[in-house]
Amino acid sequence: MTAAEAAAGRAAPGGAEAAGDAAAGAEGAGGATVLRWLERPCRQGVTWGVPWPRGALRPGVPFALADGTPVQSWTTATWPDGSVKWSAHAIGPQAVPAESYELVPGAEPAAPDDPVTVTRDGDGLRVATGPVAWTLPGAGGTDLIASVAYGGTEIVRGVRLVSLRQDTPDEDGSRVREPAAGVVSAVAVEQDGPVRAVVRLEGRHVEAGGRSWLPFTVRLYFHAGAPDVRVVHSFVWDGDASADFLAGLGLRAEVVMRDEPHDRHVRLAGAEGFLTEAVRGLTGLRRDPGEAVRRAQTEGRPVGEIGNPEVAGRLHLIPVWNDHTLEQSSADGFTLRKRTAPGHAWVTVPAGTRSEGYGYVGGVSGGLGFGLRDFWRLHPTRLDVRGAAVGAGEAAEVTVWLWSPGAPPMDLRFWHDGMGQDTHAGQLEGLEITYEDHEPGFGDPHGVARTHELTLRVHPATPPAAELAEHAALLQAPGLLAAAPERLRAAGVFGVWSPPDRSDPAAAAIEDRLDFLFDFYVRQREERRWYGFWDYGDVMHAYDPDRHTWRYDVGGYAWDNSELSPDLWLWYQYLRTGRADVFRFAEAMTRHTGEVDVHHLGRWKGLGSRHNVQHWGCSCKQLRVSSAVYRRFFFYLTADERTGDLLDELAAPEETFLAVDPLRKVRRDAYTPDPAALAVGLGVDWGALAAAWLTRWERHGDERARDRLLGTMADIAALRHGFLTGEARLDLATGRFDTTREAVEVSHLSAVFGLAEVCAELIDLDLGVPGFEEAWLDYCRLYLAGAERQAAELGRALEGVSLVQAHSRLAAYAAARTGDAELARLAWRAFFRDEGDRLNVNPLQRERDWRLTEVRGPAVLMPVTEAPFVSTNDAAQYGLAAIQNLALLGDRITAP
Repeated sequence: MTAAEAAAGRAAPGGAEAAGDAAAGAEGAGGATVLRWLERPCRQGVTWGVPWPRGALRPGVPFALADGTPVQSWTTATWPDGSVKWSAHAIGPQAVPAESYELVPGAEPAAPDDPVTVTRDGDGLRVATGPVAWTLPGAGGTDLIASVAYGGTEIVRGVRLVSLRQDTPDEDGSRVREPAAGVVSAVAVEQDGPVRAVVRLEGRHVEAGGRSWLPFTVRLYFHAGAPDVRVVHSFVWDGDASADFLAGLGLRAEVVMRDEPHDRHVRLAGAEGFLTEAVRGLTGLRRDPGEAVRRAQTEGRPVGEIGNPEVAGRLHLIPVWNDHTLEQSSADGFTLRKRTAPGHAWVTVPAGTRSEGYGYVGGVSGGLGFGLRDFWRLHPTRLDVRGAAVGAGEAAEVTVWLWSPGAPPMDLRFWHDGMGQDTHAGQLEGLEITYEDHEPGFGDPHGVARTHELTLRVHPATPPAAELAEHAALLQAPGLLAAAPERLRAAGVFGVWSPPDRSDPAAAAIEDRLDFLFDFYVRQREERRWYGFWDYGDVMHAYDPDRHTWRYDVGGYAWDNSELSPDLWLWYQYLRTGRADVFRFAEAMTRHTGEVDVHHLGRWKGLGSRHNVQHWGCSCKQLRVSSAVYRRFFFYLTADERTGDLLDELAAPEETFLAVDPLRKVRRDAYTPDPAALAVGLGVDWGALAAAWLTRWERHGDERARDRLLGTMADIAALRHGFLTGEARLDLATGRFDTTREAVEVSHLSAVFGLAEVCAELIDLDLGVPGFEEAWLDYCRLYLAGAERQAAELGRALEGVSLVQAHSRLAAYAAARTGDAELARLAWRAFFRDEGDRLNVNPLQRERDWRLTEVRGPAVLMPVTEAPFVSTNDAAQYGLAAIQNLALLGDRITAP
């Protein structure tokens, strides 16, 4: 019985009956699949992923939507037998989107009325999406998009990236800024229709003096019939943190202005609605132009003839508002200003708290909508409109600033001076007091990245406020179609999990606690303002109850950086519940941890940084943070190409062991990385290697990755003590382990960074590697077995056993695989009993043991709620243990 079958059989009390229902569902999962919106039906192009049971669909199978909606499909992963494991699908914008869709494999899709096409135009490209034509000039220049025309009329031109750099921070009051523009060096068409087209552009920012830095990747997403382009922008920091201070980073476009100033409009989003103004206002004047004129202008319609000559004859005396700026300096407030021209004072506009980050500039004959997703969450951000009062036929300029030039420049210098941690002994001492092993030179941001999502939408006329509000909402929560949890489970993907079942009181109480923990972190993100350009998406590691705050300033206790797998907890909770709020939280974390916490260039390329006050600050650089196991969920559920890039960066993850030994600080033996004998831990390290190799194999059919995965699985099985050996030496050339080591060694961290989840998937795949499952089951059986049992089987008891509750899911896995009733009881005892390293106690006593405390008064900056018993380590591992124990042994809960 596979782990997936075991989980299906334990999805609800009833065992065999439940397993039969799950098997029937799995058989049906190869047929038509119902898809529903994650949040609400939306009128925009959408891309999503669907899993299929092994052997159900042949490669190249077509897909259609039963209602005739045109759909474009492709395969994103295959099973070992070559059948389709994950497919991706895209539809264009729908005038009236359906509440749900039925995806039918084996049927030919309908063709769109206005297919998106990509054609060569000299050195560049021309993308047509129906009424809109997009001209991309190709490599060598600064334009990402040279021109955008609607119905043959040019609306936009000169879409490009811009940046500002300072060589000093603002500490002394001086400020000299060097502007740069993004220069495109490569253009590739990744998809060319008929429903969806994707163009990838790469380049670097180049200053007037010739300096080139800040490599970027931009993907442009076009859909059939759509007047908008989705822009996914990623950049990698490659500057010198002590000398380069990024003072601005943005996307700029020029908008052709053809109308009279009173028929030109500026719209900027606030917290709920829009600033709704004309470049030359006709309302509030001493002389009334007439209600029809006033209403037409505020609604964005042509004013027409102004009947009142006292107004019509004095239009030249009414100020024109040339420039507008909306500055989101924090998560709590934005400022809004406008001015008539450079050299004149800014006038403050009454503003508010959190802008939705969307705007429009143009006139009754056309204009541009523009915006940035998570605008206030990723502060400091800004929207600029310049030149709205230019002469007819000239262009205004809009800039969406990802880092606002009105904010202090980006300062990425290391946060402290090392404080005596310049020696190996000093670094270990640092671990003992602040949980930070600072090593000089390692707190360097070189190679970290950030991804932003933007939109540009052309309009033939100024849109109504309600339409702009819809576009802003779609930007902030893009539409997504998803299969139900039961359908995902029936496909047999992602190992051990099952939909919630509350029919048993003890199980219901555990489900309540899972909800409690997720809701707590959502609340903490808001109360503690876990927002900002580099921070949004992460959570804090540990709490300081004396100061009533998370330990944001204490070494390794601050930002979590995937420590003990909160990413996995969130994604499994989404899979089993289908909750949109869980998905959005996990999505933000995946965007953050895959970009900011990982080095994408330089000597640590492919490695992530352990938890720290700064995301890149810790000297522990490991695959456990950059692991593909944390990115696979989002990639397969959304087919997101940028996440695919991050997975591709791990094509040969084993080579990172030449860069740095992950255990160099605590290793007792003399060791220097040797390409023929690289020390690889069989827990944290091999789990990350296996996840990367498996993902590479199923996505690309990579035989090298397959051979290294299967080979090392066989080698672990060949070791006398299997996973309990602790470490093995890898020959980089062959990708195989030396199997002669006979040590017995475990780490409490080995199984809590995705190893348990990866092994369950590998065993489900039934890859024909003799002894691998037995080696893993031995680890699962013996870790919590007790000293006497361990000594009897291994010759000595295991040392370093802790995180007992986290490891309860290993005992549960072995119990489900072997049918061992005593192991099942051990699993639940380990899950429930209080040994100081878990969140637990009797689940039926939740009111007494799990509750929030509100803190107010002068001891805190603002009112907050706290649960001092919660740390992210414990929360993540409680979540994973609860989810997997319920899936495996949900019909045999033995609470104390």
